[in-house]
Amino acid sequence: MSERNFTIRKRDIEKSHHASRIVPLDREKWQGYEFPFHYVSCNYYDVEIDRSDNGFQVLFTKKPLDAPFEHQPNEHDKLFQPWWDDIKAWGIVENGCLIAAIETAVEEWSNRLRVTELWVDGAHRRKGIAAALMDMAVGRAKEENRRVIMLETQSRNEGAIAFYLSYGFTLIGFDACCYGNDDLNRKEVRMELGIYLDGGKQHEQSSQQDEVRL
Repeated sequence: MSERNFTIRKRDIEKSHHASRIVPLDREKWQGYEFPFHYVSCNYYDVEIDRSDNGFQVLFTKKPLDAPFEHQPNEHDKLFQPWWDDIKAWGIVENGCLIAAIETAVEEWSNRLRVTELWVDGAHRRKGIAAALMDMAVGRAKEENRRVIMLETQSRNEGAIAFYLSYGFTLIGFDACCYGNDDLNRKEVRMELGIYLDGGKQHEQSSQQDEVRL
């Protein structure tokens, strides 16, 4: 067996082990649980938006930061927030403590499933847990016949972007002023990543929705 095949096999075994430890998270017990998100990035995706007579050109280019960026925990990252619809969450609990979790919510009007939270405790990262959790979210999307699974990340969250791309996500959109009017200068652009799923039911707009959007 080649070294590459051995590594892939090892990761599959680890992911299978973690999958057996994943349990549904009860809303009544875990609502409001705060995720202590913390990461350090040395690179970011520079976003250039150029306008010409023929239209627009957008370019995402990975570049080094002038200095490492450290993200501190954000009080807004909590489980079962009231503005999401049809939330389902899973996690791994050890000795009563949550060490990893994923949360999903339905965007019913467009028949898409959004990953609203994905968190793994720092001491348990790079062990295949995030991939095992993402498998749960993809499983829900396929079971409910959603056409896309999607999520939000930021252009300087280097580690998260690398994981999502390796899992199979791709860029499906962005928002250059989601967090503030200087997001481009702060190198903190909202990126929407997604996976197009085979067999997902396409959304059909009603005439009422057409009238609202015209």
